[in-house]
Amino acid sequence: MKHFTILLIDDEETQLKSLESYLGRREYKIFTASEGEEGLRIAERETIDLVLTDYRMPEWNGLVVLRKVKELNPEIDVVVMTAYGSIEDAVELMKAGAYDYLTKPVDLQELENLVLRVKEKRMLLEENRQLREQLQHRFRFDAIISQSGEMENVLNTAARVASSKASVLIRGESGTGKELIARAIHHSSPRRDKPFVVVNIAALAENLIESELFGHEKGAFTGAANQRIGRFEQANGGTLFIDEVGDIPVPVQVKLLRAIQFGEIERVGGKEPIETDVR
Repeated sequence: MKHFTILLIDDEETQLKSLESYLGRREYKIFTASEGEEGLRIAERETIDLVLTDYRMPEWNGLVVLRKVKELNPEIDVVVMTAYGSIEDAVELMKAGAYDYLTKPVDLQELENLVLRVKEKRMLLEENRQLREQLQHRFRFDAIISQSGEMENVLNTAARVASSKASVLIRGESGTGKELIARAIHHSSPRRDKPFVVVNIAALAENLIESELFGHEKGAFTGAANQRIGRFEQANGGTLFIDEVGDIPVPVQVKLLRAIQFGEIERVGGKEPIETDVR
């Protein structure tokens, strides 16, 4: 794994060298700057994980540095050090996007704990990014292997429709890969970071299909002890894959059609329409 990189900005040379020495012994890669503009130039050319900046400096104060760094790269965490701390300053810094702030003289143990928290956060974000990339690769169209012209036509059509908002009907016998195509469409669409929800109609009792799709209110029927959201609400913003859609009873098909056409559902036992954004 690459070194965790820290940029120190402070106009007090003694403080700067002290922090550089302390953090450097912990095998962090350290860059230093004596004022904000110099620090920003370093952040522009180097990959920085954490900026640790003084608040009171002659040109740019810590708040200006914070805002400039966030404009450059919102993912860089910024911690501001100040000897003149106040609740008002702290609130303003946190509103502007600071990860945290430290009061001077800096407690080195507190500093180390804070750096470790930021490092752990960065590691988790990187792991999540890699997992998302792996997941998207797994369900990309080019990850689906086919040996027939008919299947190639299906994949081409699905790839073209992925970026649209259109609902898609996927037809085929059991085991031909309908869900795989649905997942590929989802992961190739603007909805890729939203939920992909699957419901298998064939596995549900007929009297439960409406509640499963649209949810129900408390007391809507015997056994409905609590309110429950349905699959449409679970998939809001994303994609809902309804397997064996032809098995849906005709009365429920009417509600399904309205949900698809107008983006509105109504829970069983409910009186108010609920807007949903579901493909």
